[in-house]
Amino acid sequence: MTIFNEHQQDVARTLRDTASWTDWTDWKWQVRNTVRTVDDFERVLGIEFPEKKRRIYERTLDKFPMAVTPYYLSLIDVDDYGNDPVFIQSFPSPEELKIGRHDMIDPLHEDKDSPVPGITHRYPDRVLFHVSNVCAMYCRHCTRKRKVGDVDSVPSREALEAGLKYIRDTPQVRDVLLSGGDPLMLSDDKLDWLLTRLDAIEHVDVVRIGTRTPVVLPYRITGDLVDMLARHHPLWINTHFNHPRELTASSRRAIQRLADAGIPLGNQSVLLAGVNDCQRLIRTLNQKLIKNRIRPYYLYQCDLSEGLTHFRTPIGKGIEIIESLRGHTSGFSVPTYVVDAPGGGGKIPVMPNYVVSWGPNKVVLRNYEGVITTYHEPETYEANYCDRECAKCNLQLKEDDAEEKAIGIEKLLSDWDETNSLTPQSNERMGRRDDAA
Repeated sequence: MTIFNEHQQDVARTLRDTASWTDWTDWKWQVRNTVRTVDDFERVLGIEFPEKKRRIYERTLDKFPMAVTPYYLSLIDVDDYGNDPVFIQSFPSPEELKIGRHDMIDPLHEDKDSPVPGITHRYPDRVLFHVSNVCAMYCRHCTRKRKVGDVDSVPSREALEAGLKYIRDTPQVRDVLLSGGDPLMLSDDKLDWLLTRLDAIEHVDVVRIGTRTPVVLPYRITGDLVDMLARHHPLWINTHFNHPRELTASSRRAIQRLADAGIPLGNQSVLLAGVNDCQRLIRTLNQKLIKNRIRPYYLYQCDLSEGLTHFRTPIGKGIEIIESLRGHTSGFSVPTYVVDAPGGGGKIPVMPNYVVSWGPNKVVLRNYEGVITTYHEPETYEANYCDRECAKCNLQLKEDDAEEKAIGIEKLLSDWDETNSLTPQSNERMGRRDDAA
């Protein structure tokens, strides 16, 4: 049986004198014992802030609430908490009260791009479906700080029906991203109901879930939850690990359960000053993710939401980090560095430039080592002229899957073909039968 580490025991017993390992790994116990005040934070971790700082922290909480699970709180290095990446991501900073002149309440215009409550439709073939504003933990760098701490923020089934109807009535939508908040904070039954409704919409090809629970509440990934999710393939899950320290034994077990159920996993990190703005940290994080079957998907530039100025780095820092990854580690360990454009412009990739120059016959390129080389363009290429008359196009515009065809002995062995014998065309006996007919 897994045993508490000493720090986890101290945290659990401070919260409840009789807390056991069974309590600790019960995700609902974790939620019930979420730390929400500065006093409780000090009491649980055994630290004491100066009175002046405590008052400043409490003023910050009046505007931006705090919620930290005991599990995530137990990861903090109490001997150096001021520099600890878990502490910085979970504990309020007075810097959050400094609203910069470029800060916005809704920088991505999610509300303005919302045709019905709960839906953000920005890209042609996909929508963001806000199914909950409840999170296991309130991340201090949250782009939706305007929604953090909302009361009655789990939509009813009737409210979700409006979003479902929009998806049903919009046939170009083939990809639905469930977001929040955190969709995995819904009950298994409600999430099962929602996924079942989405499965019934013929033009929806894939459903994705964005969740931070494997990071801050890994015990939410129960066997029952995973069994339910596995009934709704094709289903993808994107996690949100920002630092190698977050990949603990418990989070790795949660991820293993999801991966073993055949659910493809991606990760979306946010570049945060003082947390992970370091080439070595990001490379280590991505390599650990790959080892645990999570594909690094995006590295986000921190958004222009209110109170995040202290978290933002120059874009040049992100490009420098990507430069340190490309060629220096496996290609699938390199995420796409993106700026989610203010005003709802969507994700814009911002990557190092490997094209040195470009002429009509060749392209001059450089690699990660600084080696400069040339690629000769084809001399005989003739572009396939497109007049938009697809019926006359010489390309095979067959978008359906190719039909499987079995021949020879394979045809006799196949389960999908009813042929039970093969006869050569020149067979004389068959010829006599044809003549008699």
